Amino acid sequence: MVLGSTGSIGASTLEVIRSMPERLRLVGLSAGSQWEKLARQVREFKPRAAALADVRGRQPLRQALGEVEVELFFGSEGVCEVAGLAGADVVLNAIVGWAGFRPTLRALECGRVLALANKESLVVGGEIVRDALRRGGTILPVDSEQSAILQALRSGRREEVARVIITASGGPFRGVPQRELAGVTPEQALRHPTWRMGKKITIDSATMMNKALEIVETRWLFDLPVEQIEVLIHPQSVVHALVEFVDGSVVAQLGVPDMKLPIQFALSYPARVEGPVQRLDLAQLGRLELRGADPEEYPALKLGYEVARKGGTSGAVLNAADEVAVELFLGRKIGFNEIVPLVAAVLEAHEVRQGADVEELERADRWAREEAIRCLAQS
Repeated sequence: MVLGSTGSIGASTLEVIRSMPERLRLVGLSAGSQWEKLARQVREFKPRAAALADVRGRQPLRQALGEVEVELFFGSEGVCEVAGLAGADVVLNAIVGWAGFRPTLRALECGRVLALANKESLVVGGEIVRDALRRGGTILPVDSEQSAILQALRSGRREEVARVIITASGGPFRGVPQRELAGVTPEQALRHPTWRMGKKITIDSATMMNKALEIVETRWLFDLPVEQIEVLIHPQSVVHALVEFVDGSVVAQLGVPDMKLPIQFALSYPARVEGPVQRLDLAQLGRLELRGADPEEYPALKLGYEVARKGGTSGAVLNAADEVAVELFLGRKIGFNEIVPLVAAVLEAHEVRQGADVEELERADRWAREEAIRCLAQS
């Protein structure tokens, strides 16, 4: 099962599935609004079911598929139906943003193995997701950093962990002073030096908000205190994460910067199998550069640590405000250097509620989106 099959992670997942026909069979797909691409995928993989979140594509999708035998679902509830479809051993959630939260809960409620690329599920509702995990289901992370932590943790017991270190490329503006970022255009910010990703994630990588979200994700996914989570800048994007144990040993996971590697690991877990991933040539690489991440250079990191400590509704607010800020930047309504301050202003205005249920998180999400626009109007 692949949710978000028309995005960059979804496309990489389908490539992995194509390379392993003897091991993997696709039983379901979902997409946001790209009904034409979804129709092509349905014709190729012949899944039992497919869902399209945007109901405006209902008729075009039905017409494009004609007599193809597939059960179709529509709207956000339709995506959740597919997420809980019987017969799926693994549900890979590659939906971007808040929209992936409810499908995450549905897959876990149905006892599925959830290969999770939607970090926002844990950012928005980490406490709720952990409660769902206690009742059943399993999460295998697909984000390269969290997959790397999972792999490194197999070298020791959880109580032996001193700290985990996630890496960041630093994006296209690594080393550029904050005062010089005012004139950055969307085109410049979308030129990531090592990874090929969708627009939202690429902009988040440029601001380091992606790493802020991963701090929160790591805190909930591995049930770690915030003090045990650190970030290092690593321009080559070869070392994806490191785990330091109490004896001083450090175990790192390395690999080429290709999302197919963590995707394949999640889909074949706990086995390791050959797949469509290029081998890492360390001799050709020559050197690995790692340095501390300066919060003054990357102020988004402060927000990640703040939200990881506060919990409650703060994660929903962080995610929603960031989604709005990125859209405003891509629409040329705010400058690149205004993205993080706008998110910070929304967070500062929010009164965090603890023990929130899904409905309260939804209200916090709506409030943050409205507050972001209010803050912009007042600036």
